Amino acid sequence: MSTLVVIIIFGILILIHELGHFLAAKKNGVKVEEFGLGFPPRLFGKKIGETLYSLNLFPVGGFVKLFGEEYHELTDKTIKDQQLAIGNLKNRAFVYKKPWQKASIIVAGVLGNFILGWVVISYLFTQGVPIPLNKVLVEKVQQESPAASAGLQAEDMIIGLKFDGKEYKISSPNDLTVLTQKYLDKKIVLTVERRDKKRIIELTPRSKPPKNQGPLGVVITTPFTEKKYPWYRAPFFGLIEAANITQKIVVELTKTLVQLVTLQKPKVEIAGPVGIARYAGQALKFGKNAVLELMALLSLNLAVINILPFPALDGGRFIFVVYEWMTKRRVNQSLERGLNLIGFIIILSLAGIVTVNDIIKIYK
Repeated sequence: MSTLVVIIIFGILILIHELGHFLAAKKNGVKVEEFGLGFPPRLFGKKIGETLYSLNLFPVGGFVKLFGEEYHELTDKTIKDQQLAIGNLKNRAFVYKKPWQKASIIVAGVLGNFILGWVVISYLFTQGVPIPLNKVLVEKVQQESPAASAGLQAEDMIIGLKFDGKEYKISSPNDLTVLTQKYLDKKIVLTVERRDKKRIIELTPRSKPPKNQGPLGVVITTPFTEKKYPWYRAPFFGLIEAANITQKIVVELTKTLVQLVTLQKPKVEIAGPVGIARYAGQALKFGKNAVLELMALLSLNLAVINILPFPALDGGRFIFVVYEWMTKRRVNQSLERGLNLIGFIIILSLAGIVTVNDIIKIYK
């Protein structure tokens, strides 16, 4: 079941991505020769107007074949067979469009995936989403610990810490962990909310706690509250959330790429289709909203990855367009095709390595 869900999710992501390229090409007067889902060989195709719409065997991608994507295509025998004058072709060929038009067609797929993530997140905001509170929830107080001796209780909310007149706001478990480590064996004062009333609790974080316990002797977490947005406000807050998530993806992806280049082990888990299928299986247990949340995250990830300035990706093609725009010179076609081929091979190799790693994890 999870495999089917992943196929459907990827199908939607690919459809939206390629639809972005398709609509932008049409808007800018470029002839779209084929709109394909999956990679060849072709299983089914139907020509409507000037475009062939096809369904292909391998459901791992999609493509939009634009007329005149590369300069050399305009001298192909297939063009001559159509008995079209080269002057007329320029009006419909991708390569003869203005740089800003080519750039808009290239980034339209990325924009499509971002919009999809935004729309799905906005919908989820109308259904109710967990919002983290800027507090720390005490889940459990361990016996014979500083917290137990001081009277700290489960369900208490820790909101502040004071030491020697200096006050700190506690808004996350990490805040509390860092500060207690800083003041080991020193008396601190915690500001705690208990049943909507504030309490002051004094205790001393221990430097040598028993095994499986911390300095305070508490199990803590971030508390959440559910919040629903009306339909007319959800898109605004959905856009903010989509932008924040995209920013986090960019930061973490940059860190991961630096770690890979410097031969360090990535600190975040990298998953391919097999790993994503596992996550989909877990999401299914929590219902459709969890599956939609996964789809939104994948769509935003796909947008970021595709805009990377790497050959064979949209970002790589965008760089070539910018180069042509700035220098007023055509990119060497042999060099461009060679770089795209190398980039494609590298991407497939990385995908293969990640997939093998995902399979190994299943049988560990």
